[in-house]
Amino acid sequence: MQKTAVKLTGITKTFGENKVLRGIDLELAAGQVTVLMGANGAGKSTLVKVLCGVHRANGGDITLFDQPFHPTTPSEAIRAGVVTVHQNINDGVIPDLDIASNLMLDNLAAPGSGFFINNRKIRAQAREIAARMQLDVDVRQPVSELNLADRQLVSIARAMAHKPKLLILDEPTSSLSATEATRLFDLLDRLRDSGVAILYISHRMSDIRRIADRIVSMRDGKISGVFNEKPLDYEAAVNAMLGRAMSEVDIQIPAKGTPILSLKNVELRSGAQPINLDMNENEVIAITGLVGSGKSELANLIFGLQAPVSGQMQLNGTPYTPRNQREAIAKGVFLCPKDRGSNAVVQGFDITRNISLPFLKRHSRGQFLRPRSERQTAQASIENLGIVCQSTHDDIGALSGGNQQKVMVARWLAEPSNVLVLDEPFQGVDIQARRDIGEKIRETAKGRATIVMAAEMDEAIEIADRIIVMFDHTIAGDHRNENIDLGQVLAQVAGQKQTGNETHAN
Repeated sequence: MQKTAVKLTGITKTFGENKVLRGIDLELAAGQVTVLMGANGAGKSTLVKVLCGVHRANGGDITLFDQPFHPTTPSEAIRAGVVTVHQNINDGVIPDLDIASNLMLDNLAAPGSGFFINNRKIRAQAREIAARMQLDVDVRQPVSELNLADRQLVSIARAMAHKPKLLILDEPTSSLSATEATRLFDLLDRLRDSGVAILYISHRMSDIRRIADRIVSMRDGKISGVFNEKPLDYEAAVNAMLGRAMSEVDIQIPAKGTPILSLKNVELRSGAQPINLDMNENEVIAITGLVGSGKSELANLIFGLQAPVSGQMQLNGTPYTPRNQREAIAKGVFLCPKDRGSNAVVQGFDITRNISLPFLKRHSRGQFLRPRSERQTAQASIENLGIVCQSTHDDIGALSGGNQQKVMVARWLAEPSNVLVLDEPFQGVDIQARRDIGEKIRETAKGRATIVMAAEMDEAIEIADRIIVMFDHTIAGDHRNENIDLGQVLAQVAGQKQTGNETHAN
């Protein structure tokens, strides 16, 4: 029988009159991966913050290997062996420091570490940690120079440096390629075998199938289901999370409209096969592929953030050559970017200003803003997308990650567009929020071309009229979302050659 690493009994947490945790009873076993699922507002983040010392519980008891455990700060939790990798990557790294300093930061800040820093020793220890993660980097490199996936790996490596007793990971694969995710899973296998308890927050079916020993569902601040029997019942876990059965998505593919955005012999990078593609009116296109396949580069190209190596774009039949995002927006081409924390959410602004920011001119009369116009747009967006908040004046940072994502999507749905590009709009949101966002995207698709970058195949199938596969910065397949041969699609995602009839882009 596996030893209980962490036991929570009757844990409660309130913020004012808002009861967020309502008597949580949960045991986490050593040497076991527990996947935690819950809709936005279910209390997952608050539960994690209680465990890692950010919040104090109002009631209940926690033990760590049979010893009382009530951390008052994150550093206290870390010293006890409870280490968290947060969903927001910038919570786990300091961009201005080099990789070595990030990996060793908690040791440097520990009591008794002294005043003098031995850089050679720090770098040697950092290289050992990086090697265990199979992280091939120069530890002297500033974290600010790393891409999103490498920052995530540094954040995870920093957590591993503590030799945790309980490791908590919140959507850790959201920015990782398939190869990087496999590396992470292999590491988690080794940690599990060594007796570490792992609490893994995710709704990704691919993650859960690979890593989960059990699934725990949360709803309305309570544990609503625990699933231990193999094979794990993912559908039942989702139903327990939502309190009802999940309805199937019924895609009604519209009649093919006229091309709005056309790519003619476009090379995304030198040496890549050119892309020829029409994106049509009323159509929702999902573009899928592995991290590094070129999806985000294509989004940046359309939004004027980078130029093609060669080739041309046309918007409604006329040349389209945006030099920056301002010119793209002026032409009615919008982009909801991938990295919500760094490139989308404006911390310190309320919901209203986060939604209206790119369109302040529309909410102005002469040189003066019209706050009422901004608030009306924000209120309509809150209602349309089911954003959970107190009011339009709520600070964006007070919202859950899923609700922040809804605000970012709402920003670009608030105004009519010719082309709407959404780069991983479902990243870090639960299944119900994914459905809410997807439903609103499809509901408003008439009159524009909509392009959704989606790494997960089930996300693409749920939202798209057409699914385009990218590999090595070009198009590997183009499929109408009707009786799709998933084997062929997945082979194209992996860059495998197909035999027989091939599917080509328009």
